Amino acid sequence: MVVGLGNPGERYAGSRHNVGAEATERWASKLRCDFAVQRREHARVAQVTVGERRITLACPTTFMNESGRSVGVLVKRHGIVEPSRLVVVHDELDLEPGQVRFKSGGGTAGHNGLASIANQLGTRDFARLRIGIGKPPRPEAGKKWVLQRPRGHEEPVIDTAVDLAVAGLEVLVREGMEAAMTVTNARRRRQDPQAQ
Repeated sequence: MVVGLGNPGERYAGSRHNVGAEATERWASKLRCDFAVQRREHARVAQVTVGERRITLACPTTFMNESGRSVGVLVKRHGIVEPSRLVVVHDELDLEPGQVRFKSGGGTAGHNGLASIANQLGTRDFARLRIGIGKPPRPEAGKKWVLQRPRGHEEPVIDTAVDLAVAGLEVLVREGMEAAMTVTNARRRRQDPQAQ
């Protein structure tokens, strides 16, 4: 199961905080599958077969800070017992714009959506796909920063990162986590001439 985090509604569409939902929607579009609103799951849900695997894609219709309310129901209704079978796609302040990284478990790094999911599931052992949005110029501006759209040179960089996240998800499903990590890390190194 792949869950893309974001806030619902046109007001937040295209914001930095919504890149997780954007990546999930872009993958669904590429797979030519449509989302349907599932009120009991508090999410828009699409199901598709990739190779021999049945994949559920979901974007919670709750606000980011209540993502766990949706994910808790989703994992029960879709029989996700092992946390590692859940991949949460989300924005990451601690990564520079354009960076994409898979991570297995770990802390929530102050991300309220991840914290809500961890609290609801009673574990932090789910996988994450982190899409870098960078830090605001002033630390106290974080809340406003994530709700704004990327500006200037950041916009195409983050858009390319969303495409890279989709490519990473495709590799994850076909070849597993290690191969997906290699793909996202290698592409970032090629894009960044300062990386050694």
